[in-house]
Formats: sequence, structure tokens, C-alpha cells
Amino acid sequence: MSIILGIDPGSRICGYGLIRARGNKLEYVGSGLIKMKSQPLAQRLQTIFTDINDLIEENRPDLAAVEEVFMGKNASSALKLGQARGAAIVACMANGLEVHEYSARKVKQAIVGKGGADKKQVQQMVKSVLGLSRVPPEDAADALAVAVCHANMENTLVRMAGVKSSRRGRLVAK
Repeated sequence: MSIILGIDPGSRICGYGLIRARGNKLEYVGSGLIKMKSQPLAQRLQTIFTDINDLIEENRPDLAAVEEVFMGKNASSALKLGQARGAAIVACMANGLEVHEYSARKVKQAIVGKGGADKKQVQQMVKSVLGLSRVPPEDAADALAVAVCHANMENTLVRMAGVKSSRRGRLVAK
């Protein structure tokens, strides 16, 4: 059994989601949004680092899964997103968490079944897969989807390799 922290980084809104994975069984632990005020980027990065650090201290996840940067048309936005992602990863690493990274396409494929799925489809599937009573906000749903993607990837590797997962989420021989 492991608790997975999923992170959907953003320089204005950073989504997070926590799930407990035991084999194929996934259980919702919590999710939410880190919303940054209109302030300089450096202060927003500090908010991401501090809030992720606090989340880790409160929930004691075993590992983290983070969505990779999507390179759109705006290079400036991609750079800010990369910096927000870096702040989240450093918070995870500072707390000794192993960090796994997944492209948005891989996450969508893992949760919806197709890499080109839209946000509404991801939200609905997260609600269904985790047995939630309502649809989570977009960024929180994306973060939960990243965590579910990692859990699915780990289960696939476990089945293929004939190994089991330790409490800290690492693969060990049976």
C-alpha cells in the first residue's frame, strides 16, 4: 500500500491529489488547489514550495507523480509553468519523496483511454475511478489523474516483473 501525491503544476493554480493504492484498489485521500494571488512569480513559486511541503508533512505520501510541462504556443507561459513545476518537485525531493513524471497525453490515456481527452472527460473518469460523489475542480482532477496514472503504471510493472511494491512505493523482489 502506498499513498501517492499527484501534482498538476501551474503558476497561478496548482492542483494536488492524494490517493491510497493497494494493488488495483484505489482510494481517494484528498485533493485541492493551491491558488496564488496576483504577485510576482518568485512569491508564487515560494507559495507552491511551502504549500506542497505542508501537504507532505500533513499527509506523509510515499511518493509523488508530477505532470510534465506541455509546450504550447506561448514560450513565456511554458517557462513559468516549468518553474512552478520545479518548485513542486523540489518540495517533494526536500521531503525525501521519489518523483515520477508523466506527460499529459500519457495521463489522459491512463485515465480516459485516449491521449486527446478533454478536461471534462478527465474529471468524469476521476470521479468514477475513485468513487467520488461529485466531480473535482479541473486542476485537482488533473492531479488525481496523475496519481492514478502512476498507480496504474506501477501495477503494470509489478505484473510484468513479478515483483511487489514496498510501503514506500518502490519495487522489490517477491
